Amino acid sequence: MPRYIFAYHGGSMPETEEEGAKVMAAWTDWYAAMGGQLADGGAAAGRSMTVHSDGSVSNDGGANPFSGYTVVTADSHDAANAIAKGCPILAAGGSVEVCELIEM
Repeated sequence: MPRYIFAYHGGSMPETEEEGAKVMAAWTDWYAAMGGQLADGGAAAGRSMTVHSDGSVSNDGGANPFSGYTVVTADSHDAANAIAKGCPILAAGGSVEVCELIEM
């Protein structure tokens, strides 16, 4: 079955411990709802820097910084998009880039 990476961009950080607990519960529930389609729970990303073709490095992460990833299995790109629509980062103002992983 094809694998898809969900690359998370943006999103806001919870301002209180209570908000943080609610966000974590939303992620836990979303992962549980995926069942066997969750291939790799991924990770959140820390500070983002960009290496440019001229060798320079910027430390702002670009216009839409990477904030984490998850890998899922799905029958099609449309099916993966449907899973991504439930991602909690969307409620925090972020976005999910859905890309099929190509085995090399």
